[in-house]
Amino acid sequence: MGGTKWFLIFFLSWIFSIRSTVELQSYQNQLLIQLRKHLEYPPVLDAWESYVGDLCNLSSTPHLTITCQDDSVAELKIMGDKLVKVSEFSGFAIPNHTLSQHFSIDSFVTTLTRLTSLRVLSLVSLGIWGPLPDKIHRLFSLELLDLSFNFMFGSVPPQLSRLVKLNFLILDDNYFNGTVPDWLDSFSNLTNLSLKANRFTGRFPSSISRIKTLTDMALCHNQLTGKLPDLSTLNSLHVLDLRENKLDSDLPVMPKGLITMLLSNNTFSGKVPVQFCQLSQLQHLDLSFNHLSGTPPSSLFSLLNIRYLNLESNELSGSLPAYLACGSKLGFVDISANMFIGRLPSCLDSMADKIVVKFGGNCLSIDDHDQHPQSACDETNREAKRKRGRTIGVLVAIIGGAVLFIGLLALGVLLLCRRYCSRASEQNIISKAVQDKSPTAVSSEVLANARFISQVAKLGTQGAPVCHVFSLEELKEATKDFDSSTFMGEGFSGKVYRGRLENGTYVAVKSLPLLKKQSVQNLKVRLDMLSKLHHPHLVCLLGYCINSGGQDDCNSNKIFLVYEYVPNGNYGARLSEIYPEKVLNWQDRLAILIGVAKAVHFLHTGVIPGIFKNQLKTSSILLDEHQIPKLSDYGMSIIKEETDKLEAKGEGPKSSHKMNSDDDDVYNFGFILLESLVGPVVTGKRETFLLNEMVSFGSQDGRRRMVDPIVLTTCSQESLSIVVSLTSKCISPEPTTRPSFEDVLWNLQYAAQVQATADADQKSDSTS
Repeated sequence: MGGTKWFLIFFLSWIFSIRSTVELQSYQNQLLIQLRKHLEYPPVLDAWESYVGDLCNLSSTPHLTITCQDDSVAELKIMGDKLVKVSEFSGFAIPNHTLSQHFSIDSFVTTLTRLTSLRVLSLVSLGIWGPLPDKIHRLFSLELLDLSFNFMFGSVPPQLSRLVKLNFLILDDNYFNGTVPDWLDSFSNLTNLSLKANRFTGRFPSSISRIKTLTDMALCHNQLTGKLPDLSTLNSLHVLDLRENKLDSDLPVMPKGLITMLLSNNTFSGKVPVQFCQLSQLQHLDLSFNHLSGTPPSSLFSLLNIRYLNLESNELSGSLPAYLACGSKLGFVDISANMFIGRLPSCLDSMADKIVVKFGGNCLSIDDHDQHPQSACDETNREAKRKRGRTIGVLVAIIGGAVLFIGLLALGVLLLCRRYCSRASEQNIISKAVQDKSPTAVSSEVLANARFISQVAKLGTQGAPVCHVFSLEELKEATKDFDSSTFMGEGFSGKVYRGRLENGTYVAVKSLPLLKKQSVQNLKVRLDMLSKLHHPHLVCLLGYCINSGGQDDCNSNKIFLVYEYVPNGNYGARLSEIYPEKVLNWQDRLAILIGVAKAVHFLHTGVIPGIFKNQLKTSSILLDEHQIPKLSDYGMSIIKEETDKLEAKGEGPKSSHKMNSDDDDVYNFGFILLESLVGPVVTGKRETFLLNEMVSFGSQDGRRRMVDPIVLTTCSQESLSIVVSLTSKCISPEPTTRPSFEDVLWNLQYAAQVQATADADQKSDSTS
């Protein structure tokens, strides 16, 4: 009888535990479904619609991960499709970028905090907008919090400091403003702190130097000012990224374990600290575009692990020692746009085949390498010293005057208060009147030219070679006097010849007509700018020759552009290949398209002003020996713009250059996509093809009939559908409905990820 009793107790306990588990699973599922509703049903969560069962059992994808422990959600990672960051955001919903105006971040976080066992939370590119609520601290078990690429603004809530278990705090690419929190040292376990690309202002918080566990810190692309504190106590720090702020102190002592230090585009001054030569683990050091002076320590070049050293565009001076040693791993050095004199050290000169060295814009004793005369650097140094002397004198005068003023004020304030106040008021009124009458208007043309020319200097940060001005004789020798055996073809913009320079470098020489209306000086400025455009997927402009007259009838009044030689043909020709070893499968085509999209996106947004109308077509996409795509024929609109202005007879550039210029590139890229899908059959047909065939893409049968068989046999249907949809948008007759190039790039990368996942699944199925 007793045994039966104990059996009944055990049985009822078991039933109760099963019921509790089922109820807990159901509650967690309900919370996840509510979160999907709050997020306005993003496509990445569509699988939840038809899924029956515990969402914890869903297979992970690159965009969605749910991990559960003890029947509770412990890890939630969701990556949406709203990657685009807008330039202006005022705190309200933006259609197609943020969630709708009905979204409530407070309600969303309230639901989120009921998942009390969460240890990993990553909500990226979901369009979440609004100030981050204080109640986020209720997720007390969090070890990783990633809310990047959203539209959150306001200050970071102080209650976040209660998340004492946090290892990773990532709030990149939002709109948080105010100062960086000074309570970050509350995170005693924090290893990764990333607040990139927000709107933080004010000083760098000293509390960060007390977070001994930090390994990676990134606060770049903000507006931090003032002094950078001593960070030497951060013994675990490996990566420090403070690029593009307004920090203006001397460089402080750094932790000895640093591997990457990126401090470019600030206003740091003073000398490069000798202490940096003790950073034996350092691999990447970027101090470019600051106000550093003096001669850098020679040991900096010979650090044991240094690979990348960028000192470009500072006020560094003196001569580098001839015995300078270069580290065995050093692969890139940029000392350009400084005031160095003397000769280039032998290790930077003789090892040119192993090290990429940039040294233009100095006063080095090197012929024909964009060097200023030494007197220019000497005068600049003297002027800098005079300026520093004047600054010190002014400071002494200000301090002395302030002391004298305070003394006089203390003596006379009781007797002369009323008179002093009256006179001060009169002076303020006079001062304001003078200020109101001061001239502030500046010609828009002057501003535009200054902006254009200053960008030429700025583009040097891309590490491009100095643009070389070739003589016509050099090019004739390189191309065997433009012999027909060196002729490579003729495109829309001119004839192209293959050449070999005196040093053995192969080049492509493009010949363009020089119109009499063109200003040679303006043309040189534009060509210099184009030569500084440096991107892995752009064919590099190495130099040029402008032959504006002479006895040679054949080659007079011409511009010759000298490009790097890309040996493996063009994309259009490869799409026509029938040999199996040269055929491009779907993954190959996506990789090439992504590379070209990155290049065009750089031309649109990475340069000020942007470069549009880039004559995009498959024959302009060249492939190197590793099948890396490089875009040619870009920037022709920049070269021809001067002519356009003259033809307009003072009315400025043609309106067509401004209107829909982005759409022109998107539209033409749409036909590159189309040719990638269906093959070269579309070449030359364009609008005719649109009218007669494009409608067939809407059906599976139509796709099977039209799409290149190589694509059909190597693609997943989902990846193909993404690109087909993107193609239709790009070649839309209505320019306003076409996507931006940022959207184009994102969709192509998404299609590639989907394809990679499908390939991995297929491989897994075949091996199991």
